[in-house]
Amino acid sequence: MANTNLQFKTNYVVSSKIEPFYKGGKVQISKDEKYIFCTCGSRVNVLEISTGKIIHSVEHDDQEDITSFALSCDDELLVTASRALLLKQWDWRQAQCTRSWRAIHTVPVASMTFDSTSTLLATGGCDGTIKLWDVVKQYCTHNLKGSSGVVHLVQFHPDISRLQLFSSSLDCGIRLWDLSSSQCVCVLQSHYSAVTSLSFSPDGDTMVSSGRDKICTVWDLKSRKAKRTVAVYEAVEGVVLLPENEDLSQIGVKSKDVHFITAGSKGILRVWEASTGRCVYTQTAVSEEEEEEEEKDDDPRSLTYLLHLPSSSRLAAVTAEHNILLYQLPGLTTQQQFVGYNDEVLDVKFLGKDDSHIVVATNSCQLKVFELLTNSCQILSGHTDTVLSLDVFKKGFLFASCAKDRSVRVWQMDSDSGQVHCVAQGSSHTNAVGSITCSRLKASFIVSGSQDCTVKVWDLPPDLSMTGADIHQLTPRATEKAHDKDVNSVAVSPNDKLLASGSQDRTAKLWSLAGEGNVSLLGVFRGHRRGIWAVCFSPVDQVLATTSADGTTKLWSLQDFSCLKTFEGHDASVLKVVFVSRGTQLLTSGSDGLVKLWTIKTNECVKTLDAHQDKVWGLHSSRKDDKMVTGSADSNITVWVDVTEVELAEEQAKQEDQILKQQELSNLLHEKKYLKALGLAISLDQPHTVLTVIKAIRQVEDCRELLEKTVLKLRLDQKESLLRYCVAWNTNARNCQDAQAVLQVLLTHLPPEELLQYQGARAHLEGLIPYTERHMQRIGRLLQASMFLNYMWQKMRVAGAPSSMGQDEEMDTTPLAQPFFMIDKEKGMGSGDEEKRDGDDSDSGQEEDPNCPVEEEEEEDDEVSVTKKASATNGRVENGESTKTNGNHHSENEESSEEEDLEEDEKDQTTVKVLKRLPVSSAPQCQTFAS
Repeated sequence: MANTNLQFKTNYVVSSKIEPFYKGGKVQISKDEKYIFCTCGSRVNVLEISTGKIIHSVEHDDQEDITSFALSCDDELLVTASRALLLKQWDWRQAQCTRSWRAIHTVPVASMTFDSTSTLLATGGCDGTIKLWDVVKQYCTHNLKGSSGVVHLVQFHPDISRLQLFSSSLDCGIRLWDLSSSQCVCVLQSHYSAVTSLSFSPDGDTMVSSGRDKICTVWDLKSRKAKRTVAVYEAVEGVVLLPENEDLSQIGVKSKDVHFITAGSKGILRVWEASTGRCVYTQTAVSEEEEEEEEKDDDPRSLTYLLHLPSSSRLAAVTAEHNILLYQLPGLTTQQQFVGYNDEVLDVKFLGKDDSHIVVATNSCQLKVFELLTNSCQILSGHTDTVLSLDVFKKGFLFASCAKDRSVRVWQMDSDSGQVHCVAQGSSHTNAVGSITCSRLKASFIVSGSQDCTVKVWDLPPDLSMTGADIHQLTPRATEKAHDKDVNSVAVSPNDKLLASGSQDRTAKLWSLAGEGNVSLLGVFRGHRRGIWAVCFSPVDQVLATTSADGTTKLWSLQDFSCLKTFEGHDASVLKVVFVSRGTQLLTSGSDGLVKLWTIKTNECVKTLDAHQDKVWGLHSSRKDDKMVTGSADSNITVWVDVTEVELAEEQAKQEDQILKQQELSNLLHEKKYLKALGLAISLDQPHTVLTVIKAIRQVEDCRELLEKTVLKLRLDQKESLLRYCVAWNTNARNCQDAQAVLQVLLTHLPPEELLQYQGARAHLEGLIPYTERHMQRIGRLLQASMFLNYMWQKMRVAGAPSSMGQDEEMDTTPLAQPFFMIDKEKGMGSGDEEKRDGDDSDSGQEEDPNCPVEEEEEEDDEVSVTKKASATNGRVENGESTKTNGNHHSENEESSEEEDLEEDEKDQTTVKVLKRLPVSSAPQCQTFAS
């Protein structure tokens, strides 16, 4: 097998998802025409039209399905109704429920709408009643009774001054309610089936109604009589009156008479002239096959809603497959398409330049092509039954599909516009075509496998792009009865000379494509205990991979047809397999919803991705091998990226960001903007960088006041980080004074209650105690040594003094430097049991003289050899108990601190020994420093 030096993949992370956002029910577009509101189970999703992204979603707490909703005309209020008989008012931009009340209806609300002032809300219930609500004063204003059955349509007259409400229920009549008297003033009778929509003219005197009885009626609202009944020969779900002041000649509007457009079961838009009842424009059907199938009642292309967007002169149509289509007037050209629900995803492949698109086969006769960057979609019609399988040619602009309609099709994407159209088709199988594969070297042929147990080889014309608008008709070059049961998968080798097929009969077979006009059998792969779902050739080795319903993936030798390796790990059927990492790793997907990454050499599962909640039918790796896409029966499509690539990109971005911040920090220190510099250093989470800023602050004049002012202006989280850094600094003798200076500010100005709220505050404070005591003892011993030097200096002065000096003349016994810590005389100099004082001890780091012996002694630490530090270990006596820590400090700081303290102990012990050898009678009484 191939053994190349390359980076094995270890994991994939989710890059993007295409999830369902509309599963049927009401659709409404905001007044500003920027958002689409639609129901999806227990949620109302808000789709941004410009990006195709779901930007808001509201959901009932009880997880009950939403039966209806309404958006106010000013786009401010959203009201939803659920099966729990609750009405909820939402601030939809914040996804917050602002009010909730009982609907009073005895059964769920079926319809609702706002009036043009956005103050009145009408709800139609399944109990046959209509209720009106004042959403401002929050009470029910009307309870209208008289409808029979479910009130599925309520709509206010656009002129609110008329105070009229229209409704329709199961009796097929249109009721006109006078809200001033709460009475039904008339019932408009014309339809013999459910009334589906109403549309009003701008002057409010004309109304058009549509119904499933295949007619539309034009009403004169002044006389309340029907002016014209138009037979449209399809069940109409939506009707829109076209504007009178626009040039719509492209769609057959030649006069100023009333024209309306309908959407219904045929899945096409048609324009009608009201005065004559004549159809003046019919939207072009995609293909002849579509026209033949359009009379079916369950046609997935049928339209269920039609909405007018007057500001942008567009129409929005909703299909039975939950797709939302936007058309631009005056030509009714398709502008945008959104797929609300994919149903079961059966296959998915990367497509286009740099794998910028994916093509998806769902439980539908239509194909969907998504642009990954914007989620915009093209819906491709051509097949007349469910599309089962897809494959893409090498360059990524040509792909093939097969379906239950026993046909295969070849599609081409335009490299500039991204538009996809069918360029070839073939129909020769006698049963559903379940698998298809493309040639690898160039676009010369495709191979299909069918439930009729045969495989067919189809030759493609030399240049499909030259066929123009005509669809080239394909004929099979070779047909072979390949298996005893359904052919589930076919694959072509990288050199186009071999064909592999996998079947429900538990076998895989290898075929030769080298012969002229025929397919010859080379061998059979036997070993799986259940039917084979997928076959795939290695891109570099003479190896074939197969997956089976027995839960295993096997690698086979093409030389002797023996099984080389078996991969077990899925709990159910393994549905797809692809080679990645130049043939050294495998990706498999199963009906358990998992995707597994395998390393072939070690036979090891490197990573298991809990990708979906149902069978993963679609699995494909990009041509650059840097990402993959999965599609599942749970309706979700997920794009994954190789985590190695992500980590490298993130690390590079992080390094660049660190460099920029370091430069910014240097500039801030140079400009003496210490507060910003300290905040920036803390944001980098680098204790050493923060220490650099603290040291810079302590080097300026009035450093104590400046440090106090800077630290106290920090945010709470920044102070918390600073306390954590102080614990680390305090373990090192070189940095303890800076740590103590910061601690002095924190402990002096912050109340204990606030300090204890910091994360890990108790552990941090406990960790400060032993090291602080160690520093106190070290400075105490240093004080002893300085007093001895002072004594020797005084003796030298006395020895060289004139003889006239009196014997009882007082000697200057003042120490050379003021101590940082006060030592209690009763406990003795250099005692290891000193207690930490609360007063001046914390200020020690701020009153330091830069020329004091402490600094000199610390500078000498660097010159002490490792051997000398090690030998000093045996001389430690005094600090045995005080050096115990609570484990909250960095090990490196602890080791360096202990080594420095060992060195200090060695020096201090030497000094004490010299002091002990001095004559007691000749030494003056030492000055006592009381705390």
